[in-house]
Amino acid sequence: MLRKVISRRIIAEREEELPLSTMGELIKIAEENKGIISLGPGEPDFNTPKHIINFACKKLREGYTHYSSPAGRHGLREAIAKKLRKNNKIDVSPDQVIVTAGSTEAILLALMCTTDPGEGVLLPDPGFLAYRPTVETLSGMPLCVPHYEDAGFQFEVEEARKAILPEKTNVLIINSPSNPTGVVYKKKTLEKIADFACEYDLLIISDEAYERLVYGGEKHVSIGSLNGMENRVLTLHTFSKTYAMPGFRVGYAAGPECLINAMKKLHLYTTVCAPTISQEAALAALKGPQGCVSKMVKEYDRRRKLITERLNDIPGISCIEPRGAFYAFPNISSFGMKSFDFTMWLLKNARVATTPGTEFGKLGEGYVRCSFATSYEKINTAMDRVEKATKVLNKRKKKTR
Repeated sequence: MLRKVISRRIIAEREEELPLSTMGELIKIAEENKGIISLGPGEPDFNTPKHIINFACKKLREGYTHYSSPAGRHGLREAIAKKLRKNNKIDVSPDQVIVTAGSTEAILLALMCTTDPGEGVLLPDPGFLAYRPTVETLSGMPLCVPHYEDAGFQFEVEEARKAILPEKTNVLIINSPSNPTGVVYKKKTLEKIADFACEYDLLIISDEAYERLVYGGEKHVSIGSLNGMENRVLTLHTFSKTYAMPGFRVGYAAGPECLINAMKKLHLYTTVCAPTISQEAALAALKGPQGCVSKMVKEYDRRRKLITERLNDIPGISCIEPRGAFYAFPNISSFGMKSFDFTMWLLKNARVATTPGTEFGKLGEGYVRCSFATSYEKINTAMDRVEKATKVLNKRKKKTR
């Protein structure tokens, strides 16, 4: 029997309509050319602390290789609830916590449980690159809230009012400290967001993946800790950034028990559970010494100061000081090039890899993201290369005036 190739369309429209990401292409180019210094990574360059690795190895030998419950291992959820009460001032029980395969899965589960087709989700622009595609995959409406450099990339309620469709919007996503801008929302900003959410009866999904990575005397505040917000906020965290554990794929969400229960139910049909051995490693991270975290944050801060100073010393580039995460988000619009074109130009002419700002939304045009999750020495060399290469662009600008 002659078997024919499938002639009908087999790829769903939701996938075909997703925006193409340039991240994969840029990472591939950087990996294949060892002469390129990459400022693109969205993960720590530190190795996972040894006490966490050793504990995980011990548990593997003891046979912790089976499924966990969709909610997550009880001991870990107890430790998370204790951590949230102590560090984030969020009072939850272990039953109000779900452990997920990274906080990105928590975003997906939360939106699947709260957003029906055609409903709107408010999200930051520029903002983490997974927000909009996830909403679109679920046939929801991304309602982008502009974050402007002139306002320090802080959330502005006035902009959210312009974006919201009151009868069709149930969810607001916020991200502080922010990827890609490095902004940390002020407590006053969070209080305004809380009032806005109450006014429009919104659930807030608060992505706090970089909670421990704050600098310059800045303080991270969880919006779920504010008075009266305990039943209106789903707080997301991850072990990837704080403990340099991205490959373990373990994060968690905490919030209203009804929503957590819905996520647990759905979890059975996605990944079933977060990896059991990763959950054991996460428990070791929470209960073990925390000096490793302080050490990493101190080094990130040293790099942050360097990259901010160096970027602002380069004619044609300006960069507000990031106070959180491990990204700088310099403005390169004076060169008259699109973000993607500038990124490719740097790759070719400076052998430095950055990420186009447009990966993070329309308002990322005119910016590039530079990660300082790479060594101090490499950052310094990368800035030397960028400074030298952009002299050509600055000469062109002078000629065209």
